[in-house]
Amino acid sequence: MSDVNYKEITQKGLWSNNAALVQVLGLCPLLAVSSTVVNALGLGLATLLVLTTTNSAVSLIRNYVSDAVRLPAFVMIIASAVTCIELLMKAFTYELYQILGLFIPLIVTNCAVLGRADAFASKNKLIPSAVDGFMMGMGFLLVLVCVGAVRELLGTGHLFADMQLLFGESARSWQLNVFGENFPNVIFALLPPGAFIVVGFLIAGKNLIDAKLKARADAHKAQAAKGSKRVRTTGSVA
Repeated sequence: MSDVNYKEITQKGLWSNNAALVQVLGLCPLLAVSSTVVNALGLGLATLLVLTTTNSAVSLIRNYVSDAVRLPAFVMIIASAVTCIELLMKAFTYELYQILGLFIPLIVTNCAVLGRADAFASKNKLIPSAVDGFMMGMGFLLVLVCVGAVRELLGTGHLFADMQLLFGESARSWQLNVFGENFPNVIFALLPPGAFIVVGFLIAGKNLIDAKLKARADAHKAQAAKGSKRVRTTGSVA
């Protein structure tokens, strides 16, 4: 693609083509790992790094790989990036890695990663591909954190617990007891059905916002069309 619209790439990644809310991809880790903010943030950051790295690598080799081996090559790149992220988490955030468990290696099978590599990175240059991967990963990360925040808040009454698992001991004091000690914890929110409900409300909220924005845009168009006047000239003009 010759002309790249970075604003459109950003808007698609964060909103109109969000991997979780629109494409509905990556639901397995989204529902299973998002019980707390720190878990959601850990997996979201890992996915963001994998998307950015793989999109960049696929863009660099796009002119040297034939169609016959294109998808296997993409899978190998994704697997290599996930392995590197997994080793980094083992080295620096081992306790969080143990909590996330199998869902880190399962990033390889996330359709959003392979989908962006095939649909965008294999057809575009390095910088646009890297931006696309970053924005798609950021959109997925934001949804993960939103789901994790709602579930943790309803299920435990506080936010940002155990952040030291990701940011070190200095982050232990980040925990916020929002509803106090006597809050009746909604355990259902921490279970997979609770995650389904939270994601459903997020999708419904996005659709509602999109519908209102579309209605407003249509109203502006109708008003502009109604206010426009047709000018006709008759006779000769000297």
